[in-house]
Amino acid sequence: MTAGEELRAEYFLQRREMGVINIGGAGTVTVDGKKYEVGFKEGMYIGMGAKDIVFESDDKETPAKFYINSAPAHTTYPTVLIKPEGAPEDGVVIVKDENKVELGCLEDANHRTICKYILPGQVESCQLVMGMTKLEPGSVWNTMPCHTHDRRMEVYLYFEMPKDAFVMHYMGEPTQTRHIVMRNEEAVISPSWSIHAGSGSRAYTFIWGMVGENQDFDDMDHVANQELM
Repeated sequence: MTAGEELRAEYFLQRREMGVINIGGAGTVTVDGKKYEVGFKEGMYIGMGAKDIVFESDDKETPAKFYINSAPAHTTYPTVLIKPEGAPEDGVVIVKDENKVELGCLEDANHRTICKYILPGQVESCQLVMGMTKLEPGSVWNTMPCHTHDRRMEVYLYFEMPKDAFVMHYMGEPTQTRHIVMRNEEAVISPSWSIHAGSGSRAYTFIWGMVGENQDFDDMDHVANQELM
């Protein structure tokens, strides 16, 4: 991957790190000559200093779709393939059971499972934290009660929605909220001062990525429902 004029770098990951999750068909990611087979909902962490990165689909009829988050980095951590489940093998990290968290309930329309891919203690990084949340059928709220975290910004990518479905994504200061209509495979950025929550016309899945001052997943400033405006 080239750096482009904006980064003022010799190559893209000269001073950056990268997280990747495949939301399409099977594909491969080749990092400095080493090939990784990356299936649906499998991911990768690629450390600072990787120079030659190539993304390929196994079948052009069902192409891979590699969703990428990247952030500045200050040191190099190992490049690894990340799988939600399976047997450990060399160069592969399997998401730990404690990083698959079931939350919410149907009564609150937010029964969901959080699968944490990149975070301290499992896949080390400089500042990037990344994972996926799947809503169960009958549930539509992804984060409620909502929260902010002044020490990090966050990006959501919504997917696994049919063409006629949507998510009403809410952001802004808790007392001045705004909404954005999100369709399948669209992403939205929430700055650190903003809430980030959504309610869909049906169940969906979303990838979350965070960067900022710390990597503490639970570092949140919760907002009570009655405070929202």
